[in-house]
Amino acid sequence: MTRYLFRRIGAGILTLWVVSILIFIGTEVVPGDVATAILGRSATPEALETVRERLELDRPAAERYWGWFTGAIQGDLGESSAQTLASGRGAPMWPLISGRLENSAILAVATMILLIPLGLGLGILAAIHAGRRLDHGISAGSLSAMSLPEFVTGALLILVFSVWLDLLPGVSLLSSGTSPLGRPEILVLPVITLLLVSLAHTIRMIRAGMIEVLDSQYIEMARLSGHPEHRIVRRHALRNALAPTVMVIALTVQWLVGGIIVTEVVFGYPGLGQAMVQSVESRDVGFVQSVAMLIATIYVALNIIADLLVVFLIPKLRTAP
Repeated sequence: MTRYLFRRIGAGILTLWVVSILIFIGTEVVPGDVATAILGRSATPEALETVRERLELDRPAAERYWGWFTGAIQGDLGESSAQTLASGRGAPMWPLISGRLENSAILAVATMILLIPLGLGLGILAAIHAGRRLDHGISAGSLSAMSLPEFVTGALLILVFSVWLDLLPGVSLLSSGTSPLGRPEILVLPVITLLLVSLAHTIRMIRAGMIEVLDSQYIEMARLSGHPEHRIVRRHALRNALAPTVMVIALTVQWLVGGIIVTEVVFGYPGLGQAMVQSVESRDVGFVQSVAMLIATIYVALNIIADLLVVFLIPKLRTAP
């Protein structure tokens, strides 16, 4: 188990290193830079050169990458170029990211609190009633939700609950330094948007895994032995379907890390996603690189944790070569 843990951590570190190179290359090929974005196209070459020197954008790309990567490893994300130019003094990256990260985490956790019990319950319910009306209804609803991307689902929810019914705010506005928990009403529509899209995929995956377990030979033997169906599901089928369920939930959480960006932009929610889009517009490359690397790190960490949970739940995997 320890050897497997170190292998997975090593693979995760290698993955993050490759991702860091791709992130840096991706931001390098984007036309324009923060100097052009702030000073405008009418800026003189001398002014642009002065700003680039101040922000060290005139250094070779390989040197800038190594400085950024080694700093990120040590926890130093550098400074925001756009904020530094706007304020006239250094603007460390972490204070700009931490508040946004907390807001995004609140949105993701609120979604997961609803997603896990609903996904498990509806997925198991559909599997138990496979081929019947209840299963067809749950499957049809899941397919309908999966067919709509987040921005369409969000727009429809705004139209119904904000414009027509005037029950909930259509834009998740929040004062600086204020927690979303202080205004829970701004979380409702973004959470429902994320929940509908992610819940559909989770239900279908759990249903498929549960049906496979229910069709196995030992479940058939338990039925022939006269055990009640609810006991078979609770004590035998659910336990053996738990391992793939963990992977499904982990994949859903990983999807939330990326899918939350679109939802935040649709509702104007002050999270990492919205900040990242604004940074792309202002060509704040450092902020984009830091947020992208942070999202990649969370993604890899969740993947490692899910793999370890599966190995823990399936003892025979611990002795696998």
